[in-house]
This record gives sequence, structure tokens and C-alpha cells, in this order.
Amino acid sequence: MPDLADAASIRAAVADLPVAFASVTAAAGRIAGRVERAPLVASLNLTERCGHPVHLKLETRQPVGAFKLRGAMNAVLALDEPARRRGLVTASTGNHGRALAYAAREAGVPAVVCMSALVPLNKVEAVRALGAEVRIVGRSQDDAQAEVERLVAGRGLTAIPPFDHPDVIAGQGTIGLELIEDLPALALVLIPLSGGGLAGGIALAVKTLRPDVRVIGVSMERGAAMAASLKAGRPVDVTEEETLADSLGGGIGLSNRYTFPLCRALLDEVVLLTDDEIAAGIRHAAMEEGETVEGAGAVGIAALLAGKVHADGPTALIVSGGNIDPTVHRRIVKGDFA
Repeated sequence: MPDLADAASIRAAVADLPVAFASVTAAAGRIAGRVERAPLVASLNLTERCGHPVHLKLETRQPVGAFKLRGAMNAVLALDEPARRRGLVTASTGNHGRALAYAAREAGVPAVVCMSALVPLNKVEAVRALGAEVRIVGRSQDDAQAEVERLVAGRGLTAIPPFDHPDVIAGQGTIGLELIEDLPALALVLIPLSGGGLAGGIALAVKTLRPDVRVIGVSMERGAAMAASLKAGRPVDVTEEETLADSLGGGIGLSNRYTFPLCRALLDEVVLLTDDEIAAGIRHAAMEEGETVEGAGAVGIAALLAGKVHADGPTALIVSGGNIDPTVHRRIVKGDFA
């Protein structure tokens, strides 16, 4: 990642990116009234701990329980009618599949969601409940993506990727617009980092409007594909492993065109967490904030609690989703996680 120490270098980086800021503002208009403007709420506990105001952007309030609805809805609405009517298909670790199923149902078109055997059952059933066809293929996101490509070739379905797509990225970037509107003094944003659609989109919006804001991606130690790719300087394969932050699993694709360049240009830092640290974030969300949060959604909280990020001004944490298995959540809150 380049040195983004001054505003001029950041603006130059933004101007040369494969997704334009204008697409984020266009997405905001397109999805208005179709997704929730998630609340930005103050955390008194974290504010006291950090010595600076800390706010939670509760994307758990979306109808599908996660931020993914923004990108999926924008991508579906941006399609022409013939592409929609052919039917939609995607690969997903759960939340994007649920979001696409919801957006497809709203548009009155069929959808197929391909997932690996590592996706928790509660997320699989949530996709089915929205009327999408579910296919469980292999034990990795790459296996699920191979099935997507087969369905595109064999049935002519229209693919809506979970992250590496300009309309998906632009939809997620609308969160960044809301952050700047709702918290003008923003100094730091902590964003769950997986394929990079969320982090890249938010960073694009925030750095365009406020180049001085620090943007940090947060992921898990095991199988963090974007973190490994940024370290290598190019997209690389990683072994997908079971993790409490299951929504952050999967590769970024060796032919990644959009999210890798965005994250490489705009993220100031990447922080990695153990499962124990992520569990502590989930537990804190439940006990101190009154929020049910999945592992991926708790990584911002976890990074602050673990002392791996230090707030230096008003801070926003993207609480990306709340779709955690209830049994797992109860165990974690009781302190039984191991």
C-alpha cells in the first residue's frame, strides 16, 4: 500500500482507480428507499475506553441483516431488463447470497446462490427462505465460483459477483457517504475486510470527500485473502479455513480487477485478529452494546478491545452483519467459546 500521507497524493490515487466516485453517488440515488439508512449510534463504553468518540454503523438493521443488500440491490437495479430476466447467479459465503435473493425477489426474477459446505446452515436456510435456488458445492468459495461459471455458460444466467464488480462496490460505498454526512468530524473508520467490496467502496467515498480520514481494514488471521494479496503485491490464493468470521472467508480471485486496486491504493493499514479476539468483540457487542453481531461484524470492536488499533479522533466501526448462528452466539456470550 502506498504512502497516503498527504491529501494531494490521495486525490491522485482516487482519480486513477477503476471505480469512480460518481458511481457511488449514483448508487445512493438508485437504492434510496430500497435499503435502510443504517443508524450510526454512539458507543459510550468504547468511547470511554478509547478517549475519543466511537460510533457503530449498524448495518445489522438491513432487511437481510447485513450491508450486502446495498451492493446487490444497486447491481440488480443497474442491469438492463434482458439481463435481469435471464435470472441471476452468484457465489457467496452467506450474506451476499441472502442479499441477492432479496433483491431478485423484489425485482421478480429467479436467482441461484452457490455456496460451499463451510457456510453455516443458518445462512444457507436464510437464502432458501427468500426463494432462491441454493447449490452447495465443494469446500471453498473457489468451488462455488466454478459452479457459477458453469451456470452462466450452460443456462445463460447473469452473474452478480459478491465483491469484484463496480456496481456492487458502488453500492457498498454509499455507507461512506452516510458516514461523512452523519459524522463530519470523522477521523478513523474500521471496516471488515474480505473480498474488498465493502472496504474498497467505503474507502473510495471517504477518501474522496475527506482525504485525511484513516481507513483500516480488519480481518481474521486465518485465510485472510485480501491481506495476503496486499502483502504480496498481487492477488494470491489462500487456503480457506473455518473461522468465527466466516463471512470474511474466500479468495479475492487471481483475475481481480476492482477491489484489489482499490484496497491497495486507499487502505492505510490492515489488522488481523485471532478467533479469541473476534469472540471478545461479539461478546462485547452483546453485553455492552445490546447488539447481536456475527464474527465479521464484530472485528472493528475486537480490534479496539485487543489494542491493535488506537483511536486518534472520532471513530466509526462498520458493524457489517448480525447473521450468526444463535447457538454459537449463546456459547460465545456465556464465555464457552474455545
